[in-house]
Amino acid sequence: MGPLRGRSAELRRLLDALRAAADGQSSLAVVTGEPGIGKSALLAAAVEQAERHGFLVACASAQQTDNISPLSSLAPALRAGKEPLVDTAQFMELATLNTQPLWLAERLADLIGHRLDGTPAVIVLDDAQWSDPLTAFVLRVVAARLADSQLLWLVAARPSPGGVTDQLTDAVRGQVPIHAINLAPLAAEAIQDIAADLLNGPVDPSLAIQLAGVQGIPFLAEQLIDGLYLGTAPDTTGPLPTGLVEGVRRRTSGLSELSRTLVRTASVFGSEFRLEDVAVLMAEPVARLADPLEEAIQSGLLTDAGSVLRFRHELLRSAALADVPPSAQRALHGAIASQLMSAGRGAAAAAPHVLAVAQPGDASAIATLREAARGLLATMSTTAAEVIQEAFDLTLVDDPLRAEVGEEVVSILLAARQYDRAKAFADDLLSGSVLYRGPITPTLQATVRLHLAPYQWPTNRLDVRDLTVPGAEPPLSERLTAFRVLAGAEAPGTPEDPVARGVLLVAAAEEERAAGRYATALQYYVQARRVPAGLGSLPDALVEVGELYCRAEVDELPGGLERVRELLSGGDSWVAPQLAVLQARLEYASGNLAEAEQAANTGLRWMSQLHDSTLAPVAHQVLALIALQRGKLTHARELAGHDPTINALLAVADGDAKAAARLRDVPPDFPERTDVLVQADAEDLLAEQAAATPSTAHRGALELVAAGNDLERLAAATETLRTAHRPLLLAKAEELYGGAVLESGDRSTGIAALEHALDTLTTLGATAPAGRIQAVLQAAGVRRRRWSAVPPRAQEGWDALTPMERRVALLVAEGHTNRSAAEELVVSASTVGTHLRSAFGKLGVNSRVQLTRLVLERFTPPPNA
Repeated sequence: MGPLRGRSAELRRLLDALRAAADGQSSLAVVTGEPGIGKSALLAAAVEQAERHGFLVACASAQQTDNISPLSSLAPALRAGKEPLVDTAQFMELATLNTQPLWLAERLADLIGHRLDGTPAVIVLDDAQWSDPLTAFVLRVVAARLADSQLLWLVAARPSPGGVTDQLTDAVRGQVPIHAINLAPLAAEAIQDIAADLLNGPVDPSLAIQLAGVQGIPFLAEQLIDGLYLGTAPDTTGPLPTGLVEGVRRRTSGLSELSRTLVRTASVFGSEFRLEDVAVLMAEPVARLADPLEEAIQSGLLTDAGSVLRFRHELLRSAALADVPPSAQRALHGAIASQLMSAGRGAAAAAPHVLAVAQPGDASAIATLREAARGLLATMSTTAAEVIQEAFDLTLVDDPLRAEVGEEVVSILLAARQYDRAKAFADDLLSGSVLYRGPITPTLQATVRLHLAPYQWPTNRLDVRDLTVPGAEPPLSERLTAFRVLAGAEAPGTPEDPVARGVLLVAAAEEERAAGRYATALQYYVQARRVPAGLGSLPDALVEVGELYCRAEVDELPGGLERVRELLSGGDSWVAPQLAVLQARLEYASGNLAEAEQAANTGLRWMSQLHDSTLAPVAHQVLALIALQRGKLTHARELAGHDPTINALLAVADGDAKAAARLRDVPPDFPERTDVLVQADAEDLLAEQAAATPSTAHRGALELVAAGNDLERLAAATETLRTAHRPLLLAKAEELYGGAVLESGDRSTGIAALEHALDTLTTLGATAPAGRIQAVLQAAGVRRRRWSAVPPRAQEGWDALTPMERRVALLVAEGHTNRSAAEELVVSASTVGTHLRSAFGKLGVNSRVQLTRLVLERFTPPPNA
């Protein structure tokens, strides 16, 4: 390729990003600019440099027609070259995941990451403004996932606020560096240099004057040299430079009549087309168009891409189209739509041409668009949502069909996971607004509300007022009544409608689960999942999430965890965040701290990608509990926010013995509530829990707390917990039992129990309780060649304080003197002074006032509130 003129600064920024990628710094470069400004040329120059430096390069360019084919914009980049990013078998596997976009994106990230494996690469997508919705989603997920790869994402697009590039930038902001490059018109000298390069010689004065009229747009300069752009006056202020239209018109005037017809007909098809389609429309044999096609290619208007033909630039197509009268364009669009439908290419392919000619009230166009929307729904739900909206807009406001299409709009928007848009549309449809002037029947109201209700349930957005529709048909009325119960209303008698019965079973399950009666709730969930599905049925995947949660509470933790992992490898990706958070809870309950941490972080990432942070507080709770187990109190505090249970646990860890009483207020749905109640010594609450669901874990925890210092009862409780599949809780039991036995004088039994707990906790990575047990063993004179449970304590900051130093610091911050603190702790005042001086040094303060300020900043609310 020739030299890149006038873009040295922009190219230098891209080369810096390439060098950073080679050094392991992934980044995103977004090049924006108006059509013809030189985006593609800049990308080509960067690609040339990347290839020269040994980068793996994968390139693709989105097309206007990509919107009807999943992943069509990105697919050429994935499959390009002798050693593509994704081989044939892998690509076929991806195709089976089109209806599960999150799984597809995650799988693709794994494949690309494995393929690169230390190889620097650049993935290029030009004309990204035309990307299909699946490509746009995949880009956001994969770019974030591969933030640690030697990878530069290079994307070019026309300016489009809130479009593909803005969404991609928002998705990776804070994870990878972002290089935003907006291309301005070139300086006059650069335009003259481009002309000289094309002419392979100097530019004569008359041409130089003409070049001044291209307003710094390199594409127009090139077309001027090629004779496809005429005029010297500034004429680029409109949607299409008039000089370009005149230039193309002059160029095509020298073509044969058949070639001119081919170009004009093709311009109506779009930037990309098939020769056989144009031949059918022109009623000409394909063979007879070979020579006319060659003329068009030689004229500089078309290029042959193998399976398809393309205009060399979208502006050239627009210029050719401008020479087709509007009436002829309409007729051609209509003929193209009919041709594509009759050829079996599907309503989706015909939809853009139908829209180009459809008039309000056109029943045939509306039917075609509805068919297209239904056909696209399985693989391109976002596009389906736009198509069905177009169909609705074509129906007349007082046409009864408008209600039927409106209902379909709601259902397709929900299938595309656009709940807020669906809810707003439904409210307008049923409110008697200008959106619809036809009759709003009870059946219409009930049907629309039942479409919405299942999507409102998991996020607690059910509104009883919306679920009351007088005069609705019995099955619909019973279903609405069932949803009112799910929203908190009083339960009626047993309905005849099976869908209504299924919703009521879930409502009963939720009530039992909230009360801690997990065994009963489990039975209801299982029965609900056996009910046949229909309008208003709750999503089976979400019902199973509730079922699995209950299974974990009734001695089926291993099986429940295995099922969650199975669902995360191939279930419904739209409930992936709920599954990931459930996995985090079950992994934590199983003592798998590393796996729980990964699942919680994955859930948070998926919530961000799917724009649903409903379960973020639960994920943060699990992460905070893990941090507490690892003794990372500062990190736990960062995650805690205003969570009262986590803050109470932090206060206990900081040495505040009074805070244990606050643990009795732990909510019923808190992760591993049983463990917290054991720490609170809450025998009565544990008894209630064990009575509601007599599982091994609940029963063993109750026995443990009720035993007090009774060695036999402590031993029995510990044995009970050995079969509960909760190693953290078992280690706590062994710690209590071993400590009590050791204190009674039975050194060998006590040390054995404590060492077993220490080994378990060390293996699990729970360094905080392991460190506590290690201190007891060391105080008892136990010697080991290596104590590996606890990493070295921090040398400064709050985490550097010993438990006694923390307790002293908290008391002093509350206003205690050394003497009153000593009375509180039952030690001498001089001992308090020793601990206080040590705390001053580790915290970097030298006065009680500074210490108090630090504690108040750290604890909100104060630790003993």
